[in-house]
Amino acid sequence: MVKRRIEAGDATAIHIQGCFYYHGKNGFTQDYAKALEFYNRAAELGYADAYCSIGCAYLNGRGVEADKEKAKHYWKLAAIRGNVEARHILGVDEENAGNVNRALKHYMIAVGGGYDDSLKRIKVLYTYGQASKEDYMKALQSYQTYLSEIKSSQRDKAAAANDRYRYY
Repeated sequence: MVKRRIEAGDATAIHIQGCFYYHGKNGFTQDYAKALEFYNRAAELGYADAYCSIGCAYLNGRGVEADKEKAKHYWKLAAIRGNVEARHILGVDEENAGNVNRALKHYMIAVGGGYDDSLKRIKVLYTYGQASKEDYMKALQSYQTYLSEIKSSQRDKAAAANDRYRYY
């Protein structure tokens, strides 16, 4: 089924195939260069997750020479296209560089997209006095809004059946 979707030019399927190669899963041998070929094809179609994956490949030097600046470039492209994981990674990078206000901006955007790791980072910043109570409250409210928007009986059933599908 994935193969047919790839042939039809489905960016999600193309990215998934790249992930199979990257991780050596589902009968595919681990091949970082092949994974990057698929990631780049999906990225050319504008698929945000593919840009994030390319960034991770550059960070870790998997299939390409490690290059943090190129990784950051691809994470920015992914974040611009709405990838909350990339947005979070950019926040961590800013926080590590001492740019807490910029980090907070990235984290807040990621929280609004449901990325709970960003909510946890904002909580840590608040705990250490680097974020205000208002920042933390705004993040909590944004995350709650996200959860309300995605709530459905099907998700509740899946979450009840298996903790892997828990979204709250």
